[in-house]
Amino acid sequence: MLRNALEPWHLILIVAVLVLVFGSKKLPDMARGLGRSMRILKSEAKALKDERATESTGAEQPAGH
Repeated sequence: MLRNALEPWHLILIVAVLVLVFGSKKLPDMARGLGRSMRILKSEAKALKDERATESTGAEQPAGH
């Protein structure tokens, strides 16, 4: 049923609607903001993962050190 759900003309139509709704001047700013948000999310997820890894290795060491 959804075998050809996303064809090239669908993408062209989506881009055209976005340009009409937001205007061509706002789209680069929106993309820049989205990229910035994704970088922040990625760095926070990495920091959380590193923090958990540090906590798990720290718990295995004796308390005297």
